[in-house]
Amino acid sequence: MPIDVYDYRVDVRNVVVLPEIRARFMRLEPGEIASRHSHDLGQEVFLVLEGQCEFEIEGERAVLGPGQMCFARVDQLHHVRTVGDEPMTMYLSVTPHIEPTHTWWDEQGHKLPPRYGVATERERAASPEPTASMAHLVAQQVAAARALAEAAAANARAQEVAGAALQAALAAGDAAAAKAAVDTMWGGIHETFLRAQALATDWNVLAPAASEPARTS
Repeated sequence: MPIDVYDYRVDVRNVVVLPEIRARFMRLEPGEIASRHSHDLGQEVFLVLEGQCEFEIEGERAVLGPGQMCFARVDQLHHVRTVGDEPMTMYLSVTPHIEPTHTWWDEQGHKLPPRYGVATERERAASPEPTASMAHLVAQQVAAARALAEAAAANARAQEVAGAALQAALAAGDAAAAKAAVDTMWGGIHETFLRAQALATDWNVLAPAASEPARTS
């Protein structure tokens, strides 16, 4: 399978949309401002490619140019605006990308109700209506949540048992046994994260569909 290659001069859109990460190129015209928001779960990286951009993150401001990057942490209010007479293009990524992805606030600093699917509205508008019924999507979400709960419980048991074995192996100076214990612990962590990713994948389909009346019939 060929590698997907994206070019910021033409691909001004989301280029990767997964629960683990959403990445895109974004262009703002001179004087254009992106609305202030935060992310309940997401950490956001910004890398300016062309032009000048003023970033405001938690009340602190800085103007960045090509090749410069900054970072907004979870819950940090941020917005950007183009500086100067030229358009600005940037690369940004948000990790993880789990609905509602963006959180907006009113002028008094109160969190507004969640809005789902905003960051992927263009892609969903261009795609066909979901073929699965809402009943199926809900059942799929519940099943994914149960699978995650089971994996988390199994992981807790694995950490407890393998953790005790690891301590014993370290005390005895048994490197092979210590490595085996760590591998067992990793197995439980790995399975739990896979189940969490599956839950997030289902959720990112369900939440926007359920909040759009035209798609809930």
